[in-house]
Amino acid sequence: MSHLAEQIYQQLCSYVETDQIKLPTLPEVALKIRTAVEKESHSADDIAQLLAQDPALSARLLQLANSPLYRARTEIDNLQMAITRLGIRIVKDLVVMLAIKQAFKASNKALDEAFRKAWLTSIDVAAVCRVLAQAQEDIDNEQAVLAGLIHNIGILPVIELANKKPELFTEAASVSAVACEIQTRLGDKILRFWNFPESLIEVAGQWDQFKRSHSGKADYLDIVQAAILHTPHAPDDAPADWSDVPAISKLGLDSTQHSLNEAMLNQLDETRSSLLQL
Repeated sequence: MSHLAEQIYQQLCSYVETDQIKLPTLPEVALKIRTAVEKESHSADDIAQLLAQDPALSARLLQLANSPLYRARTEIDNLQMAITRLGIRIVKDLVVMLAIKQAFKASNKALDEAFRKAWLTSIDVAAVCRVLAQAQEDIDNEQAVLAGLIHNIGILPVIELANKKPELFTEAASVSAVACEIQTRLGDKILRFWNFPESLIEVAGQWDQFKRSHSGKADYLDIVQAAILHTPHAPDDAPADWSDVPAISKLGLDSTQHSLNEAMLNQLDETRSSLLQL
């Protein structure tokens, strides 16, 4: 990490600690639902009542539940039906996905374009994550999507800082250049702040470590790294030779085939369209 990027990182941490810049937060209802499901102290009716406290979140959940992504045979028109049809754990993941979108919502017009670009990047990666996850027995589709959506969450405080303190950045240390150097450290910090599981924290903290290797079966970081390589958003220093990327072999992918097959591309378009409804 460059000396300037380290300085900006420390400055940003200082602003967070003194409340001059806040880390992104998840809506209270989403946190309550996640807690209830993880503690298994819930029923479908309990979850429906929690969701009803946030009408906007509820409406977007129903919209997503009726999207091609979940192929509802008949229209789902109430929360109880959505929870029964999709299952409590899927609904929990969907609610957290919807809540993540709020973290990418700019507080003012000056930030809107940068936040929107970051969100669309996360959508592209998440869509590929879901397509790749379908071929993996031990990878949950919704968790894979969530992993894709949060992988670049660390860029948000950098964008916020650039808006509040533009003098910290120079042409040589542009926002994007600094973000490339420090966003994984910030992503780790944000997801720990949100009490996310370690399997997702390491996604935000290590997604750019394409040489990372591990024992056991493929995990969510493998899915995200492979997904990033299959999008236009791979960093400039990403390996050109995919045979050198452990995640590719871990997922059983062909390292010489750098594009998805036709069936996967069709699924990708459908998935991306549905995720854009978030």
